[in-house]
Amino acid sequence: MDINSLFGIKGKVAIVTGGSRGIGEMISAALLANGVKTYITARKAPALIDKANELSQKFGGECIPIPCDLSSSEGIHEFVSEIKSKESSLDFLINNAGAAWAQPLMEYSESGWDKVMDLNVKSLFFLTQQLTPLLAKHASFEAPSKVINIGSIDGINTAAFESFAYSASKAAVHHLTKVLAARLIKEKIVVNAIAPGPFPSNMLGSAVAHDYTIIAENNPSKRIGTPEDIGGLAVFLCSRAGNYTVGETITCDGGLVARAGHNLSNS
Repeated sequence: MDINSLFGIKGKVAIVTGGSRGIGEMISAALLANGVKTYITARKAPALIDKANELSQKFGGECIPIPCDLSSSEGIHEFVSEIKSKESSLDFLINNAGAAWAQPLMEYSESGWDKVMDLNVKSLFFLTQQLTPLLAKHASFEAPSKVINIGSIDGINTAAFESFAYSASKAAVHHLTKVLAARLIKEKIVVNAIAPGPFPSNMLGSAVAHDYTIIAENNPSKRIGTPEDIGGLAVFLCSRAGNYTVGETITCDGGLVARAGHNLSNS
């Protein structure tokens, strides 16, 4: 029951998609700070390589960049081939890469819809599918491998913005998490999802001119999320402490979903 046995993840190997910024960077930092060899992906190679070097130096660990575009089948195949050339097994897969698209209802484009669905749902499924053999290689019921899918509270609540595909995609991620969890537990792989609320990121920041004041004021916790919030939850799910939590979508939002449910029940 000591803290190291419950939450220690040192010596493991992880992949964090979209790991060069935002929530992906926060989770990558938490893993690296706790001794996990971490591969990060993104489309923009220079920024990805710079971030990997920065994180490696900051935490004294191995952060390895693999530039790729996971929105296409070709990109997924190339990435998986690269991982297989470097690792014979994996411990953690964090499916964080995602895209958003907001437009008024009557102007909402098919290309925007497809971009969001392809990256947020389709690539998550096929990347997990193709990495399952590596995740299962050394897994056991006592020490399962872990998959964490990053959803969103916009897949639970009604989003404030007209981001129809994004909300639908994140709801799909939450349900797909349960479906994958039911299947992959047979392979000694535990699958869960995190539904983050507001965290500092390019995606949210671009919608509010990177001024989070009003968002913080409207949050029951009177702030937005920090790296410790999302990183700590990811470490819990990856660790021994999270082995018996299967197929769940855990909100990490300062109370926004809880407040919405309270308001609904009292309306």
